[in-house]
Amino acid sequence: MAKQSTRERIIVEGARIVHEKGFNNTGIHEILQAANVPKGSFYFYFASKEEFGLNILDYHNSLVRKWMAQQLEDSDLSPLASLRAFFDGLRSKYETTGCYGGCPIGNLAQEMADLSDAFRSKAEEALTAMRDAFARCLEAARQRREIGPALDPLETADFLLNSWEGALLRMKAQKDVKALETFCRMIFGRLLKE
Repeated sequence: MAKQSTRERIIVEGARIVHEKGFNNTGIHEILQAANVPKGSFYFYFASKEEFGLNILDYHNSLVRKWMAQQLEDSDLSPLASLRAFFDGLRSKYETTGCYGGCPIGNLAQEMADLSDAFRSKAEEALTAMRDAFARCLEAARQRREIGPALDPLETADFLLNSWEGALLRMKAQKDVKALETFCRMIFGRLLKE
């Protein structure tokens, strides 16, 4: 495996800290210290903190796309079973971590979309990629007659993404996975039944 560049190390460590503390609550010095990069090097790699934040969104988007493809498209399970396993796995992860963190893309969208058009646009691009992964899985499920033909995969994928992000928000506020369990019950017990 290739050695991580200094720029990549700053992005990876910065993404971790921003996910824990938020973009505006994370200082450049803290990021450089975590990445073990000399003070003052930040602006050699990034023109501004906003540019750095956009790179964090690209980083998360890339990770999420790969992970979703692996979970939803490269699975040995049927499409609907893959989708259920995807959400069950996330619910289990959040339960294990004490309902901490939430979706890094959703978190950045909530914090920064009203403050920066560039952040808003990048966040929407990442959320759209997530929606599209759900839509491909739902289309495959429809082709296999796992879900009814009347469900539009793209519209249903939008609903899944919006509902999941809302459930994550409630989970964080309640510090409990009940909202995620309700999401799974409603989606798989009612919406995605023939």
